[in-house]
Amino acid sequence: MHVEHLLGDTSLGLRLLWAEDTLLRREISGVTVTDLEDPARFVRPGEVVLSGLVWWSPDGGSGKAERFVSALKDAGAAALLAGEETHGNVPDDLVEACVRHRVPVAGVPAHIMFRSITDTVYLRQWGGLSRHHALPENTRVRLSRLLAQEAGPDAVLAAAFAHLGGTAAYVFTPSGRTVAATSGAAAVPAREAVALVAEESGVTASVDAGGVSAYERWLLYLPDPDGAPPRMLQEVAAVLARCQEAGARRPSAGSRAADGLGALLAAPGEREDAAVEAALRRCGLPETGPYQVLVVDATVRPPEAPQPGVGEVPLAEGALAEVAGHLVETGGAAGAERDGDADGGEGTPVAAAVVGRLPDGCAFAVLSSGVADDWADGWAHQVWPLVAECAPGVVLHGGIGVPAARPEGLGGALAQARYALTSARSTAPGASRFIDAGSLTTLDALLTGVPADVRAAYSRRVLGPLLESDRPAIAALLSTLETFLACDGSWARTAQALHLHVNTVHYRAERIERLTGRDLSRLSDRLDLWAALMCR
Repeated sequence: MHVEHLLGDTSLGLRLLWAEDTLLRREISGVTVTDLEDPARFVRPGEVVLSGLVWWSPDGGSGKAERFVSALKDAGAAALLAGEETHGNVPDDLVEACVRHRVPVAGVPAHIMFRSITDTVYLRQWGGLSRHHALPENTRVRLSRLLAQEAGPDAVLAAAFAHLGGTAAYVFTPSGRTVAATSGAAAVPAREAVALVAEESGVTASVDAGGVSAYERWLLYLPDPDGAPPRMLQEVAAVLARCQEAGARRPSAGSRAADGLGALLAAPGEREDAAVEAALRRCGLPETGPYQVLVVDATVRPPEAPQPGVGEVPLAEGALAEVAGHLVETGGAAGAERDGDADGGEGTPVAAAVVGRLPDGCAFAVLSSGVADDWADGWAHQVWPLVAECAPGVVLHGGIGVPAARPEGLGGALAQARYALTSARSTAPGASRFIDAGSLTTLDALLTGVPADVRAAYSRRVLGPLLESDRPAIAALLSTLETFLACDGSWARTAQALHLHVNTVHYRAERIERLTGRDLSRLSDRLDLWAALMCR
């Protein structure tokens, strides 16, 4: 695109004030917007310079205009486009300086936005053979400033794509959580986001940041494959990587507060309400419930190679932080400052979350909301499969307690969540599983939360010699006991099921009672034996 092409665009209404024909045929390499009195550092050869002339003043004499235009000449600027809004017109001394230094100059009407000009230049360039162009220099400067200010991904993404007008761009996590989106971009449910990235319906650039788990890494996604040049996407992805790394390197005061809360809740015995409330305040959580507690652990499934994130950050904390990121609507909690939408739903009632580590190494999260309902359980079950699929070589086990109405109930909620975690481990040792403590409504389900060693010891103590299954006579007794209890203690139905005479069943029952010391006519003893059978 040449200078004359830009000036000839009637939609912009640029008013040429001075130029020579040979200068109008100069090719434009980019656009820089500046209001610095000395812009030399930020202007590259062939760029058009847009200035609102804020730096110019009538009492500055011709010296300011001379220095400004001289800097443009030395930098090799293709032309100066001077805004007329600030002063009502382009000052004469500025035009005269452009004539002396042979820098084409045009006025920009007050109603024309500078963004319209940058859009025209870059869209025209990318429409041809210039797909290799990267970010405009002024955009790079803006992004560098945002990184220095520790701005979040929303601000970085908005600045990176501002010069493209209505281009839709997203930052997703592998589980489909929307970390950031450009203004006006339609909301994308988590499951749909995962499908879009997998189907390659648009264009995706990986954000390769260090210090984050496989569950939390970012993906830059554009629905329109031609929405931006590939080189620009890679450059924006690199900026986002620095943004994410900066967040991971920030002081870990929030993490320490979260770990302190976990240690307090996990400690045996009574805890003072004031201590729990103070710990909640340090974590940025409200002092009024209800709360929900989640616990997660992670193991690498052998003989898989280490997954992304293994050895960099704790996998369990990364996975749980991602689950919490889906559940938290507005973030703001220490240790888990993440925004997100669980699955595209509206009005997720989760207000804040804190993620930390328990003394035994498991990751835990405390989530707060404004309603006492099973909201976290429902949302977590929707999110859990999406998170678990992010690292197929890692087995995730999770548990969730029933809601705690007040801070003093958090210790019990944590104990329930840990019990549910143990149940998830025992019922699915080789697969990712998430269990709600409230779903353990049968004796069989309840016993899955008892540690395996405890279950085995209980079974050996109660059943004793009946576990010697290598002896046929003993194996027959064990089978009779199982059938008798399954038939609700009915002698006739047991005999029928085993194809035995009822007297034989009575004889075997007497032997079982002598070997175990239990009375099969008593309900409590029957329950002990039934539980021991399930604990084998």
